[in-house]
Amino acid sequence: MRVLLIEDDASIAEPLAEGLGRYGLTVGRVATGGAALAGPFGDIVLLDLGLPDMDGIDVCRRIRQVSHVPIIMLTARGEEADRVVGLEMGADDYLAKPFSMRELIARIRAVTRRTRTAAGHPEHTGLPAPPHRPDGHAAAPGTGHAEGPVRLGGLVVDRRTRQAWVGDALVALTPKEFDLLALLAEDPGAVYSRQRILDEVWDPHFHGPTKTLDVHVAALRRKLGDSGWIHTVRGVGFRLVVPAPHA
Repeated sequence: MRVLLIEDDASIAEPLAEGLGRYGLTVGRVATGGAALAGPFGDIVLLDLGLPDMDGIDVCRRIRQVSHVPIIMLTARGEEADRVVGLEMGADDYLAKPFSMRELIARIRAVTRRTRTAAGHPEHTGLPAPPHRPDGHAAAPGTGHAEGPVRLGGLVVDRRTRQAWVGDALVALTPKEFDLLALLAEDPGAVYSRQRILDEVWDPHFHGPTKTLDVHVAALRRKLGDSGWIHTVRGVGFRLVVPAPHA
């Protein structure tokens, strides 16, 4: 596995790269956001938020605009707001410094396991995936999903291509946002508990901030263009419904 480590502090980066190497990972290290954005991103990105040339959250947002590569934020910032913003910008997980190498490896394995088993996941080349219409053609070889797109009113969710459409508009979703939407779309109207969503979309051992799910739901509502698509069932979880037409 190829890791892009974005860390400007050599006293942190060098032992981190050495430790990752002992687990069989190939590490490429850059010290600035600009160098990171030049690519390649490898198979996973470890992103420090405190970079000398730009904020790590901006780096995360710009990577996510062109790639679905998994991103784990490494941050000394303890405020929940910073972590939530980073996750909303498309990061898949975060680790607060200091952390152990065993915990980092566990997070890397969990994130890559989720993304690699997702059907139709684009290659982590740092390039945008080519657009496809939701009523388009066969899935890419080896995706393992033969079922067609799910159509709910004006919403189309296609696990084969990992794309969603509202009407004729392609909805730009992060990997987590798509996984959340696809899960809810499996059984429209059914209530999915918060714990089940965290188990299936994140990981049974996910220990991130509890607001993570709410942040992703809020982002989905905004991107779908109507908050009525996802209903909150207070004290339980969420469900997907086709919103009533506006008068």
